[in-house]
Amino acid sequence: MNSFNKLKPLASSVGLISRNYAFKSDLKIKWVRPEKIPCYKPQKSGDLLPMRPIAGSELLKDFRMSKELESADDTVKAMFSLDHNRRREMLENFKEEMVKRVQRHELDYGSIEAKLGLMTAQIRSLQEVMEKFPRQSAAKVHLKELIDKRKRFLRYLRRWDYRRFEYILEKLDLVYKPYPTHFHWITRKDSLRKLTDIHCDDIKNTRLQNYRQLLESQQLDFLAKKLENLEFIRKEQIECKVPVTVSVEQIQAVKKQYEELKEKRKLMEEKTQEEE
Repeated sequence: MNSFNKLKPLASSVGLISRNYAFKSDLKIKWVRPEKIPCYKPQKSGDLLPMRPIAGSELLKDFRMSKELESADDTVKAMFSLDHNRRREMLENFKEEMVKRVQRHELDYGSIEAKLGLMTAQIRSLQEVMEKFPRQSAAKVHLKELIDKRKRFLRYLRRWDYRRFEYILEKLDLVYKPYPTHFHWITRKDSLRKLTDIHCDDIKNTRLQNYRQLLESQQLDFLAKKLENLEFIRKEQIECKVPVTVSVEQIQAVKKQYEELKEKRKLMEEKTQEEE
């Protein structure tokens, strides 16, 4: 029992030593975990615009060229409008519009451009559904599959025909967001280490900038003193009849630098006074 009591302070001191790594830093750095954005959201998928709201007074796709509806009553026309039919009919109109933006000719529905337009219309429709009903797992899975498929198509097009790739992005209002090459978890430790490095770099740059301003403020006096010392050294060497180490060109160069800096400071002071 006595030996156990003797080991108690030793154990407590060992515990304190082992916990020294968890000390709190004096730096005012606060890290907030970033909000997790699902992959089917427009911020991740790259869709810049949502599904266009189509006017309910538009006629169905198969009855637009009907001559009988031109002379029909308003009640009959309303029966064949999008407002009084299923949402699927409105989606068909939106699909046709997106495909016509990028198709090569009027009957083109099989090219990679037409497929991308069709997938974009379906993706934006499903994104609208997920905003209203976020618990629909079947729609969510289908939406993820479509986004992945469109990314594969865009990656292929970007590799083999970059001009057409840029044309598709512009016409469909898209941003290509490929998957990251290296995946890593966002942890508090790594984030705090990165924020600390940024904080230290800011302190270093601020101090260097302040020191630079201090040196620039003393530059004019330094050049004046340097010019005076060079002239004194040359005069003394000539009087003592020893080899002259300071040439006239060196003195003229320092004098020219002094005059240019003085003129520059004067112009800066005048500009500051005008701004005030």
